[in-house]
Amino acid sequence: MDAAELPMEDPVMPDLSLLTGNSGETGETSGPASKVPRLNGAQEETNPAVHGLSREEEEESSFQDTTLDSQEKPDNEKEEEEGVEDSGAWTNRGEYYFPSYDFVEAPRLLTGSWAEYSRTPENFLKGCKWAPDGTCLLTNSADNTLRIYNLPPELYAEQWGDMAEMSPVLRMVEGDTLYDYCWFPLMSSSQPETCFLASSSRDNPVHLWDAFSGELRASFRPYNHLDELMAAHSLCFTPDGARLFCGFDKTVRVFDTSRPGRSCENRPTFAKKQGQSGIISCIAFSPTQPLYACASYAKTVGLYSRVEGDPLAMLVGHRGGVTHAVFSPDGVYLFTGGRKDAEILCWDLRQPGEIVFSLWRTVSTNQRMYFDLDPSGRYLLSGNTSGRITVWD
Repeated sequence: MDAAELPMEDPVMPDLSLLTGNSGETGETSGPASKVPRLNGAQEETNPAVHGLSREEEEESSFQDTTLDSQEKPDNEKEEEEGVEDSGAWTNRGEYYFPSYDFVEAPRLLTGSWAEYSRTPENFLKGCKWAPDGTCLLTNSADNTLRIYNLPPELYAEQWGDMAEMSPVLRMVEGDTLYDYCWFPLMSSSQPETCFLASSSRDNPVHLWDAFSGELRASFRPYNHLDELMAAHSLCFTPDGARLFCGFDKTVRVFDTSRPGRSCENRPTFAKKQGQSGIISCIAFSPTQPLYACASYAKTVGLYSRVEGDPLAMLVGHRGGVTHAVFSPDGVYLFTGGRKDAEILCWDLRQPGEIVFSLWRTVSTNQRMYFDLDPSGRYLLSGNTSGRITVWD
């Protein structure tokens, strides 16, 4: 992968009827989130190549068509590929539709939100996540507040002139330090019952927040063997949204999304001095295979069966606690990164334990540094503690 630095299963809707009532608890709001249309050209991604195949044929098909060599390393001397044309249109690659990007020049800053975070001393952003339908943004900051931003209407009209500074349409305040947060994966602004998100914070249960009103829809309460409330360190919905996986110390707990409360399935990751130790800091699901990955502060990444939670493989190679994991769109590769660890490692899941290559970035603190792949899986973008964004092709 060439690096460039810039300055700066078909889903089945679970029963959500129990989550749409008013719980009586609300977050601080500055007005209801308005409905916004989808970006023109955006389509749900499906895999026509494996549609209608048997399970064995589907698994075999999903692990084909790779071009990465097992010994490939970042190499600045490789012949440069042709530049990516920024046509503003959507590129048709078979049955998939992806936007075009131009990383040759620095991107143009259109708008942002600065005043919102300068009101509180020493406040700073910890992360930002797109809504699954692409209509709004969710942010987490040091003041223990989740904020939702609607995209400016000028973006939909492709009016790239001066835009006003963005202001959040919702604020949801947690009682203590936020550990993790995530959108409901089937969220669509045209279906209000799907518009919610989950969050976890220190000494608090897992909360489900309504993304239209800021009200607390439901709570999931994990308890330990002493009947003491525990806080989840990581959260992730299954791709169909039916279950919510929560990471703890040497344990993953699984809640039924449609049944709030304390009832859950317990999946230990470490028992009898064997398995994956440490706090489960990140959970990610494969888009094509029935498995999920658990990242741990103990510098390991475990692969587990989605249905039963059986351990499948243990990936060891990080120098610091692993804090983030992302599957490639085809499910063949897993990218992982850690705190105080400059490497993002790429793992070939057809040969678990084999590192295909590593990507270097600047990570000198314990702060969780997010990275992500674009929808096509071609580009990987990562933050750095140096205040820059690194892009790999």
